[in-house]
Amino acid sequence: MKDEAKDIATQPIEAQAAPEGEAATKTLATKTPETKAAETKTTPAKKKRTRSSKAKDKAKAAADANAALEARIGHNFADPNLLMQAITHVSALKSGRKRGDSYQRLEFLGDHVLGLVVSDMLYHAFPNADEGELSKRLAELVRKESCADVAKSLGLLDDIKLGSVGSSADARLRKSILGDICEAVIGAIFLDGGHAAADEFVKRNWTERMHQPRRPLRDPKTVLQEWAQGKGLPTPVYREVERTGPHHDPEFRVAVDLPGLAPAEGTGGSKRAAEKVAASVMIEREGVGGGNDG
Repeated sequence: MKDEAKDIATQPIEAQAAPEGEAATKTLATKTPETKAAETKTTPAKKKRTRSSKAKDKAKAAADANAALEARIGHNFADPNLLMQAITHVSALKSGRKRGDSYQRLEFLGDHVLGLVVSDMLYHAFPNADEGELSKRLAELVRKESCADVAKSLGLLDDIKLGSVGSSADARLRKSILGDICEAVIGAIFLDGGHAAADEFVKRNWTERMHQPRRPLRDPKTVLQEWAQGKGLPTPVYREVERTGPHHDPEFRVAVDLPGLAPAEGTGGSKRAAEKVAASVMIEREGVGGGNDG
């Protein structure tokens, strides 16, 4: 009897050794609703941490881009929102925001700040220039194309914030408003750092352009002729001194003569070009106002 009881007692224990897959199925089946709910709650937490990490990365990237932009401009903004406004086009504004939140108001301010600073620069750089010459120089330096050149040199083209437009239109629009954006940046600097900060920015980016205009302010032959007439001298005489090179690619050397002055010479691919160079040489030598170098 004792042997039979022993066999019966061990039988349930052997039955408990179920296959591994079956045991796992039984374990899942025995989970309570509370356990399942607790496990379900852990999933959103993981997603939340991921979104938070992405937000931090995005904020850091934006801060780095802003710092790089400030470094190129040469001004650290106490109010970064002013810089963001200066590079924001109307098309990028969300519905409900005013047009004044774009660069337009800052452009208006920057245009006049630029004119004041450049006028002051010209007044001190060219003491012998009259009002007419100063006005011509000012107009050349503050024109939209000149402002756009400065914006390009600062790498502002890709920083402009635009709304959803076609890629080709996007590129064209960026280029067309570059000059406006540059003036808006000047306005933002003026509001953020005062006249001294704006003055420093303009001088840093316009001094070389002031002394070396990208295009002639006036035809040097006209300048020389007006100067000669003011001195009671006859009209300058231009004469060909030498022509060299093949027929399809000649080079001319031309001299300009005025009574009482040593001739001045210039060379060029045409007589007219050589005459302009000769006139420029005499203008520079005699210290005539109105030339490119003042």
